[in-house]
Parts: sequence; structure tokens; C-alpha cells
Amino acid sequence: MGSSPGGREATAVDAALAGLTAVLTGLTAHATGSDPTSGVADAVRIDRIAVLEQIKAAAAAAQHAEMLAFARSQADAHLVHVDADRLDPAAVGRGISDQIALACRISPFHGSRRLGTARALDTDLPCTARLLAAGRISEHLAEVVVSETRHLDTEQRRLVDKHIVDGGLAELTPRAAAASARKRAYESDPAAYVARGRTARADRRVGLRPAPDTMSVLTGFLPVEQGVACLAALRAHTDTVIGTGDARSRGQIMADTLVERLTGQAAAADVDVEVGIVIPVDALLDPEHRGTADVIGHGPVPAGIAHDLLTATTGKRWWRRLFTAPDDGPLIGCDPRRRRFDGTLAHLITVRDHGRCRDAFCDAPIAHLDHIRPHRAGGPTSYTNGRGVCARGNYVREMPGWKVEVLHDGLGHQPHTVRTTTPTGHTYISTPGPAP
Repeated sequence: MGSSPGGREATAVDAALAGLTAVLTGLTAHATGSDPTSGVADAVRIDRIAVLEQIKAAAAAAQHAEMLAFARSQADAHLVHVDADRLDPAAVGRGISDQIALACRISPFHGSRRLGTARALDTDLPCTARLLAAGRISEHLAEVVVSETRHLDTEQRRLVDKHIVDGGLAELTPRAAAASARKRAYESDPAAYVARGRTARADRRVGLRPAPDTMSVLTGFLPVEQGVACLAALRAHTDTVIGTGDARSRGQIMADTLVERLTGQAAAADVDVEVGIVIPVDALLDPEHRGTADVIGHGPVPAGIAHDLLTATTGKRWWRRLFTAPDDGPLIGCDPRRRRFDGTLAHLITVRDHGRCRDAFCDAPIAHLDHIRPHRAGGPTSYTNGRGVCARGNYVREMPGWKVEVLHDGLGHQPHTVRTTTPTGHTYISTPGPAP
């Protein structure tokens, strides 16, 4: 008895996935079993590295094709099951890219970017797309071309695409490729290029992310003249201070000056510090203690560093007792006593979730405290039923087919665990990470 077209298609897909899995297994075995003393010539290893780089690029192109097919199918499904007059295209787009992000184990923001890149290459930049599929350029270089031409319409974009590929895009570095695409984009539509620059100024912002060794990276996305002016001012002040015989390095002086000018403090070290202590209180009295503490807004630091922070600053200092389950169990409660604190439960959930969105693979700062079981469905406003999420994560879960539920309440030895089920039936587990 013959199979249906749908059955044949499913069989072909299963066979393709089996083949890809076998290739992946072989590559993994090769990577873990590679022996530098196996007698393989270094020239051969370089050839292998080059081929694997081509495979990465071709795999990216294949992944783009799957993303586009999935996005089209999902959009069609929404049009069938939802009244088109009430359909929010932005919400549908979020749900699609969020599922892609989960499958790729990346944040929703980067999932959206990947889908946007795939769409641009497919519709507007076919020459660049062919180079990527052939493994002649990297995925990063293709993303550079997409970014530098994003303000152009389809016709203009295709002209720029042809010019830069004919001009040797495959031989360029990402920096040179960006310059070439930017030049051609400006020549194609100078007015739009200028308008883009003016619009970008509205996106100015400041961000903070953790760095290794209890450091952090403060960034400012600024109009070019403001960024240049800030750096020039810091350099000029540093030259003056060095002239007085200050023993600090130039980098140290510039960093300290930045903190002092932003906070209005007399000295950079005199910052207000709150340390969430999830180790014995006596750890703060012992700089050699091997435990860790949480600095609110940053994350875990060694107890010795926490001790230094609290003893060195002349700013305001707080510590808060955070209670754990017996035998080094997860965080289950906290001491509400702290001046200027206006929500013990909210603060506790934020600390438990390390200030980051609890959706799997998303590392965005918490914007909303979400009821895991919705409040309208009788979900309590409680520690176990709450989670910190970014705004996008909170909105996407309201899309049809999404489900979020608590697997472990976090009050025993299991960490607080949440399971998200997507419209395709895939499930993803999220925990807040190990408690300090």
C-alpha cells in the first residue's frame, strides 16, 4: 500500500534528520577524540578546519531556510485559527521567533535577529545568501551586510548586494565588508542613510553586564559626537591628574573619574552597596571565607570580595538575611527589614532569579514579576507561583498554544523549576541557577 504525500514527506524529513544526527555524532566523536600525536600532518588539520568552517556557514544557510519555512507555516496557522481582524502581527512574530530562540538555545532578542537575517537574505540579498550557502562567507559577515543595508528597500538592497558580491565580498574581513556595504548603501539612497542616523539617536542607552573576576562592563550607546566628547573629557582629566604624580594607571584614573562624575561621589569606591547574604553572617567577618554572596544587580561574588566591598566603601551599606532550606537547600525566604524597601516578596523573587528573566536561555533583566499560574485562573501571588521575566517573555506566554507551569516549588532540595511548553509541543526547563 502506497504512502500519502504527507507520509512520504515525513519519512524524507526523518531520514534527513537521521543523517544529520549521524554526521553530528561523527563530528563530536572526532572533536573529543582528536589526538595531536596521531600522526596527522598539520597541513591536513588546517584543511579540516577550513572545511568545518565552510560546513558551519552552509549549516547556517540551511537553518535560515528552516526558520523561514517554520515562520510561514506558523503565520498561516494563526490566520486559520484566529480572526484576522483581531490578529496582532507583532505578537505573532514574537511567538514565532521565541520558539526559534528556544530551539537554538539563545535569547528571544537574538532569535528575532536570526529570523530577520534569514528573511533579509532570502528576499533582498540573494547574492550574499548564495555565498553563505556555498560556505564562502561566514554567518557573521552575512549579518554585517544585512545590518548595513537594513534601511534600504528591496530593489535598492538587491543592487547593493550585487555590487558588493561582484566586488569581492568573499575576500573581505567583516570590517571591510561593513565599510563596502555602508558606502554602497549611502550611494544608493543618501537621504535614507542620513535619516537612519537621525533615527538611531533616539535609541541611545546605557547598559551593564557582569564580567569575569567580579568586574562589570558599563556601556553607553551614544551619538558619535557625544561619545567622542566623553572620552576626550576623561582623557584630558587623566592627563591633569597624572601630572600631579598620581600613582594610578591611566585606565584606573579614567574608570574612577567616570564613576565619580556619574554618581557625584568624592571617591569612586564610596558607592552604596547591598549584599544579599546566603552564607553564614560570620563570612563577612572573615575575608578568607570560601563561600559566596550576591551583590544586588550584579550576581555572585566571593565572600572575601563582599567583605572588601562592605568595609571599603563610605557609602550606604546594607546586608539582608536570606533563608535557605536545611542542608544547603535553595532560597526560601528573607528578612524584610531594610530601610527604603517596599516589597519583600518582589525583592525575594528578584534575588532568587538573579535579576534575570526566567525564560530558558533568556538573559534579559527582569521587567515584570509574572504569575506562573495566571491570576485570572486563580494563581496565587506567592513566592512559588512567581517568576521574574522580561516584558517580551510575559507577553509571549499569552499567545495561543503557550503553557507555563511549576514543576518544583523550590521549598525543598529541588530548585524552583518552571516548564514552558510551546505551540509545537516542545518543552523547556528553567531554573534560577545555583543559589550562592
